[in-house]
Amino acid sequence: MSRIGKRPVEIPDKVNLTLDGQQVSVKGPKGELSRVLPDRVIIEHENNTVTVRPRDDSPQAKRLHGLCRTLIANMVEGVSKGFEIRLEIQGVGYRAQLQGNTLTLNLGFSKPVQMAAPEGIEFAVENNTNIFIRGINKEKVGDTAAKIRDLRPPEPYKGKGIRYQGEQVRRKAGKAGKK
Repeated sequence: MSRIGKRPVEIPDKVNLTLDGQQVSVKGPKGELSRVLPDRVIIEHENNTVTVRPRDDSPQAKRLHGLCRTLIANMVEGVSKGFEIRLEIQGVGYRAQLQGNTLTLNLGFSKPVQMAAPEGIEFAVENNTNIFIRGINKEKVGDTAAKIRDLRPPEPYKGKGIRYQGEQVRRKAGKAGKK
């Protein structure tokens, strides 16, 4: 059995979790999330805890055991606290602006790149170089952050580009370092 899957998920007071077969719905102060989990796991809701266990000893059920527990824990955390990813823009002339719910990025291309916020995601920009991506669905927040970073990933010579806050970029020596 999965060590992560064995741990019960604690549900805070302000969060309401309902089970309908394999459908898990979580409602909290930040919003509401719902997801259908695979039939290979059994979900049990007692008092303020949710436990997940595999239905049988098949390898697939063992794999899904920890995953389903983590998905439920992320849903509970998302509707109670929310998730946030911070991106940093480095480079001369690279900047971000927010117009309504559209993020406009000047990244050295011939035209600015515009990206509309997906449903359930909100952007915030600080000092034209820091982008905050917030939402209650951890998958959507991470996917949106990855799409923005992929527009101009940090390059190894000067370090210009978009990176996650705190990300270390391995730097290479240029032509001068070859001697």
